[in-house]
Amino acid sequence: MKLAVVGGGSTYTPELIDGFARLSDVLPIEELVLLDPAAERLDLVGGLARRIFAKQGHSGRVTTTSDLEAAVDGADAVLLQLRVGGQAARQQDETWPLECGCVGQETTGAGGLAKALRTVPVVLDIAERVRSANPDAWIIDFTNPVGIVTRALLQAGHKAVGLCNVAIGFQRRFAGLLGVAPAEVHLDHVGLNHLSWETGVRLGGPGGKDVLPDLLAAHGDAIAESLHLPRPLLDRLGAVPSYYLRYFYAHDEVVRELRDQPSRATEVAAMERELLALYGDPALDEKPELLAKRGGAFYSEAAVDLAASLLGGGGSAVQVVNTRNGGTLPFLPDDAVIEVQARVDHRGAAPLPVAPLDPLYSGLIAGVTAYEDLALRAALHGSRDAVFGALLAHPLVGQYAYAEQLTDQLIAHNREHLAWA
Repeated sequence: MKLAVVGGGSTYTPELIDGFARLSDVLPIEELVLLDPAAERLDLVGGLARRIFAKQGHSGRVTTTSDLEAAVDGADAVLLQLRVGGQAARQQDETWPLECGCVGQETTGAGGLAKALRTVPVVLDIAERVRSANPDAWIIDFTNPVGIVTRALLQAGHKAVGLCNVAIGFQRRFAGLLGVAPAEVHLDHVGLNHLSWETGVRLGGPGGKDVLPDLLAAHGDAIAESLHLPRPLLDRLGAVPSYYLRYFYAHDEVVRELRDQPSRATEVAAMERELLALYGDPALDEKPELLAKRGGAFYSEAAVDLAASLLGGGGSAVQVVNTRNGGTLPFLPDDAVIEVQARVDHRGAAPLPVAPLDPLYSGLIAGVTAYEDLALRAALHGSRDAVFGALLAHPLVGQYAYAEQLTDQLIAHNREHLAWA
């Protein structure tokens, strides 16, 4: 089995490598190719990857390259984890929206739209080259904004599934609070990528007892604190929102915080410099503790599980993924991409039925889906009017004066990445 990782020079990658090395019985990789145009980073990450494999006794071969065709030739699955424009672009995404009082974040709001516009054309070009090399290869997208990118891939007819680590993070957290193995915890996870709620926590499988009320009663304060949301809100929802919902539920509070502290991009850039120095130590043969602060916790377990199931191995039958709606949420178009529990096998991901949603959730999901549709149109066809329309539709922007100003800012900061600008 051959897997290729596009963006393999990312400081995230050792998290992924650690999972591949530990879980070789689930996903028996013969060749793992790390692809990245940044040769120096790739050498550091590739060296550490080989040492991690060796320490774990993994017999697979780790290679590195900057040649996409060579990387994906014969690959059974291709994982996408690229960042167009690097941390410098992320720094911009997180700062210029604040100038008009809108949240600055790399996956939602105006910053998220900028990332989508930079990313979708690049990903689609990569996907076409993957399809030319091997039409049967699966594409697993971890590149943000996952929902929009996955929708672009599926609309273009690619064999693709989107992946995020939010759900597996909740699963592991809840399992620890409940004192059970993670495999015993099934989440009623519903929504869009970075706009999701845990509406139930079931023990033993999809039909198991819902222990979410008990979980909130016993541990609601700790859960709320971890989300930086008030406990009474969780009680009123009767659900646990993704921490990304804070950008909606406490928007103005978040904007004030973001204006008064260094951006996440600044923190990550400093962390990456330290991580790359660690990766260069020939004695290091495991992922360093600092990597946990970089983000992407449990990404490796989720990626292994998904890849194993898609490739006919021993992955879990039911997983939280980003996939085509196909009537699962009846208030959305069939071709919308939703993030829900799905049955995954070699044919792809088929969403499990979802109980009817209260308008408190469905209204916001529908609004953000409409924005994502407009964002994808802007990414595919490109024009100032298309960007303005997407921003005007976004619940975190909405006002026409803000949308006008943000449109000009977005284009000015991203002109080198926008072929039409």
